[in-house]
Order: sequence, then C-alpha cells, then structure tokens
Amino acid sequence: MFKKTLLGAVALGMATVAASASAQTVLKLQTSSAAGSFSINYMNENWVPKLEQMTYGNLKVDIRPSKSVVPHRETPQAVAAGILQGDLNAVAYFAGRDPVFGIMGDLIAGYDTPEQKQMFFRFGGGKEILQKAYDKHFGGKIQVVGAGPFAKEAFVSTTPIRTVADLKGLKLRSPEGMAAEVFRRTGSAPTSIPFPELYTALEKKVVDAADASSYTNNSSLGFNKIAKYPLYPGIHSMAVIQFVINKAVWNKIGANGQAALETWYAASWTDLTRATDVRDRELVARDRANTESGIEIINWSQEERDKLRAIAQGAWKDIGAQSELAQEAYDAHVAFMKKMGLL
Repeated sequence: MFKKTLLGAVALGMATVAASASAQTVLKLQTSSAAGSFSINYMNENWVPKLEQMTYGNLKVDIRPSKSVVPHRETPQAVAAGILQGDLNAVAYFAGRDPVFGIMGDLIAGYDTPEQKQMFFRFGGGKEILQKAYDKHFGGKIQVVGAGPFAKEAFVSTTPIRTVADLKGLKLRSPEGMAAEVFRRTGSAPTSIPFPELYTALEKKVVDAADASSYTNNSSLGFNKIAKYPLYPGIHSMAVIQFVINKAVWNKIGANGQAALETWYAASWTDLTRATDVRDRELVARDRANTESGIEIINWSQEERDKLRAIAQGAWKDIGAQSELAQEAYDAHVAFMKKMGLL
C-alpha cells in the first residue's frame, strides 16, 4: 500500500512538473542593440536568468539583437501580429508613423541624466502617452510595460567636433524624427542608418560622425578605433528604449506574470543604467591614459551645450505641433522638466 502511494505521489509530481514546463511562456524580444553590444550581453548574462527564477520558470525572455527577426522599424507590427512577443527597441525608429514617437523617442538635449527621463516615463505621464500612441496605431494589440533610456549617449566622430559650429556640413548618422530635425537645424546632414550597419558606414566614410550609443557600447563595437574623436559626456541624446509586449500574451500571463514582468523591467533597467555608467567611466579613463591610441575625448563647454539646447527647444515645439498626441507629449515633457528644475 505504501509503495503504491509513493508511486502515485511520484507520478503526480512528475505530471505537475510537466504541466509547469508546458505552461512556460517564452517572450522573444528584438532589441535595438547590435550583437556583441555591452547592453545586450549584460541583459542576457545578468537578467534573462532572473526572470525565470522570479517566476518559478513560468516566464522566460529570449533577447535578440537588432534586425535578427524583422527590420528594425517593423518590430511593432511584428509584436502586434505575434511574430515577436515583444521588443526592447528604440521608440524614435517609429517617428515616421506619428511625430509623437519622435517626441517620446528622444527629447534631444533636454534631460541631463537617464534617470530623469526614466522618471518622466514612470511619474510624468510618458508611459501613458506612449500607450495611447500604440492603441491609436495598433488597435489595442500592444501593451507598454515601460520605457526609458539606459545611458546618455556618447557621440562618435572621425573629425573633431568642439562646438555647435563644427556640426555644420557634417554627414552624420541619426535616427529619424527629433534627433534628425535638431541636427538639420545645426547645418549638418543627418541620415538614418541601422545600428548594426554603422561600423561599416563610418569605416567607408559614408558618414563622418554618428549619434550612436553609450561610450561602452561604442567601445565594445570598435567604433572608437575608426572614429577617434568621441564626445563624452554626451551632448544630446538619450535614446528611449521601450519594453512592449503583445497584448494577448500580456493577458495570458495574468496579474502575477504582469507584476513580475513590470518588476523585472524596472530592476533590470535601473541596474543596466548604473552598470553602463560605471563601465563608461572606466573606459574613458583608460582611453585618456593611453596616449598611443590616438583617441581624443572631447568634452563640450557648458556654453556650447546651452547653444545646442536652444536650437533643440525650437525643434521640440515645432514637432509637438505636428499631431495631437505629439502636442500632448511635448506639454507633458515641458511640465515635468519644469518640475525637475530643468526649464
């Protein structure tokens, strides 16, 4: 009798494990990061395992590099259709669909730190406006979990850029929307090049400079070896990376899964931001000390930074007027920046 009971308990346990395994939801996410980037490696090594642990194996993320599944501008369509379960992609890529994505994707030369812009999305209405944009354009098929930058981006250049005036006439890589408009107003010639193609574009002199990523990502991808005049701290950009998932998947994972995913995102993005900042500082110190590398790290004066911000403010306002949602986003940014003492 005891043997039968024991065998029954083992069988029940095995059935429970099998049911649990089959119930696992795998979220395939495409990012804006190129393969080999510090950011994607850090997430895969440190935070992919944590979500499984947090949810007892019920949720798993599979983080893919840019363009690995669909073109970089087509992730929302893929998420809505269920080809991807979600993305960690740059919001500015979708500015051609509605100017609101340009305003939300990167308020160029606006916030001083990534943490301030993260707070805008958490406490200043940013997440809610981004959700409105997706509801409008994708019929309620996409859920916004969170959004925000993880770094203030450095700027890679094959020629010294010490002032706003030095931007005039430069061919540079920039995402669509807000960033491109600000650079046009400085007299430069922005062009949109996907991040994975940027190294070749710099090497072949298709562009002179690039709005790229954090100093750490740029260094890990070898940009500073061919573009030896990086600007640090960055002068302009903190690209907002959204975390969105398919709405049917969101509903499927239920309240517990949703809470776990929101907590995982907030913790992982805070950790990635801090890890990137620490690594940026280490690499900058290394490159400044290595005089044989030929790398000259340029830090703009506050006067030049203020000039760029003045140019950018005109672009914010003009792009905000291009659609109802863009105006709402512009107003929300200005209100929050005033609250934070930035305006």
